[in-house]
Amino acid sequence: MRKKVLFDLDGTIIDSSEGIYGSIQYAMEKMGKEQLAQDVLRSFVGPPLIESFRGLGFDEAAAQQAVAFYRENYRQAGMFQVQPYPLIEETLQELAQDHDLYIATSKPEVFAKEILTHLKYDGYFKGIYGADLENKRGEKAAVIRYALTEIEKEQKAQQTIMIGDREHDILGAKENQLPAIGVLYGFGSKEELLDAGAIALAAETQELLALISDSL
Repeated sequence: MRKKVLFDLDGTIIDSSEGIYGSIQYAMEKMGKEQLAQDVLRSFVGPPLIESFRGLGFDEAAAQQAVAFYRENYRQAGMFQVQPYPLIEETLQELAQDHDLYIATSKPEVFAKEILTHLKYDGYFKGIYGADLENKRGEKAAVIRYALTEIEKEQKAQQTIMIGDREHDILGAKENQLPAIGVLYGFGSKEELLDAGAIALAAETQELLALISDSL
């Protein structure tokens, strides 16, 4: 049966750590703060950006300013510092023959579209959905809900599954009554994904082919 597959972007389709980490450190420097350790930087990949800055103890105004500095550097230098995961394009090519693929990311939608167009991956997806720049749609559950609403304008979003690398992807899917598959090659751990409720785990990109076909 043809399914609708929602993919996270960072940590699932691409390794975007270089551009993200560099932009975080730029923001910290502009805010007059010390540079962050690698494990703290890693924790930024997945959740809404403003939430991660709040987690560092920034008040709301400071967190919003840090996000603005981050995006300033990201637009200029970090956006295209990405590396697709091994065999992800081949996996997408094969999946797109039998299923309808979409992106649902907490990254701003405008950035996600630019990155996927740059990589020439945009043609694999029937829709690319992400956060807005005003932080009104940053939580993963809200992004997934938005994606499902847009998809259902064209057709019912039946037999839908989420693919992601962090607990936010799994929990966001669960909040929208969707099953989710976790990937282990991204930024989340096996324990994190299983605790969040992933129905299956993929250690490599091409394992998704069988897992998606066998799900639902």
